[in-house]
Amino acid sequence: MMVILLLLLAFVLLLLRQNLVAILGLCLAIAYSVFEDDFPSALMLDAWHALNQEILLTIPMFLLAGQIISRGTAADRMVRFMRALTAPIPGGMAVGAVMACAIFAAVSGSGIATLLAIGSVMYPALVKAGYSKSFAIGALCSAGTLGIVIPPSIPLILYGFMTQTSIAALFLAGLLPGLMLTGLIAGYALVAHRKFATEPMDWSEVLVAFRGSLAALLMPVIVLGGIYSGYFTATEAATVGVVYALLVEVMIHRSIRLTELPEVFARTAVTLGTLFPVLMLAFCLNMLLMIEGTPQALVAGLGEWFAHPALFILATNLLLLVVGCLMDIGSAILLLAPLLLPLAEANGMDPVHFGIMMVVNLEIGYLTPPLGLNLIVAAAVFRESFWFVCKAVLPFLGLMLIGLVLVSAVPGISLWLGG
Repeated sequence: MMVILLLLLAFVLLLLRQNLVAILGLCLAIAYSVFEDDFPSALMLDAWHALNQEILLTIPMFLLAGQIISRGTAADRMVRFMRALTAPIPGGMAVGAVMACAIFAAVSGSGIATLLAIGSVMYPALVKAGYSKSFAIGALCSAGTLGIVIPPSIPLILYGFMTQTSIAALFLAGLLPGLMLTGLIAGYALVAHRKFATEPMDWSEVLVAFRGSLAALLMPVIVLGGIYSGYFTATEAATVGVVYALLVEVMIHRSIRLTELPEVFARTAVTLGTLFPVLMLAFCLNMLLMIEGTPQALVAGLGEWFAHPALFILATNLLLLVVGCLMDIGSAILLLAPLLLPLAEANGMDPVHFGIMMVVNLEIGYLTPPLGLNLIVAAAVFRESFWFVCKAVLPFLGLMLIGLVLVSAVPGISLWLGG
């Protein structure tokens, strides 16, 4: 009963747009005062245990690498390469924009950074080439979310941290769903513009563009290849990613001066300053609830409601789609993943498959009002009304929902590589 009341309190306060740290702090204070006799001592020990974990080092490292790449010229170079490569395809420029978003997402690890970096370059080019404003905004908004599921992904790291699931397995599991979603969006772009004029392949331009973007394109290969081959742990791979990003943008592309690095570090620190307190509080609350047997009680109490795994998957998807409309993805994972995973396992779901399903659900939240971050960012960047952007993403939202159904119904899409 206490857990239900705490969840209701958290959701009400979130709807009232209260700060997540304050919400978690209040819930934590109530829970510890009820369940723990020595409140201050127990909280300090749990907080230390929450932050004293090596896997947490992956978050600042991947965030820093993404900041460096986003500030440099990697986006422009990738766009040039993909435009040259897709020129002979009908609707090739749109397909190239989607592919550039997918690749940049794998390099930067951020959906918002992808939308800003690729969108600012490709939106004017798409409109000038004859694509409608609605299509251009919808395609870039939806493709910008691909960084949430394509590794390295901060939401997947958060899920792994909160549920003690292998980060490497989650990264592998995110590859095929990410490629599938990319294919759905690119396929729609191709079919919708199949009558557009094409250009002959300019192999010299392809070669020049490929050489210019090669250093950036190798980053996900090095980072993810190192993890999957066993050369790096996820934490070591994140550090390698930072060093490589610095090498590419400072020494090879020469797009960032050494004097600019303090600002890059400061921006990363600001992000971490908002994220780590939330992580600590959420982990402490999760530990306390586990000690008190709350997840087991939820499984026992709700088990009869979900007598069939398909019913559980349907109910969970509907819940997460609603949550994605109201909460940011990090908050949703921190609050719900530890509570929903035991129910998923009780219904025979693999933790890796459930993690990918959860992230894809919440990825769609970036495209749904009222709190869809990509919608808000796109309205500001492309100088269109919020509701114009909402209407623009509707066809792509349908494609994302098709992808969600496939990910949910076919575990092999996630587990073929990550299982």
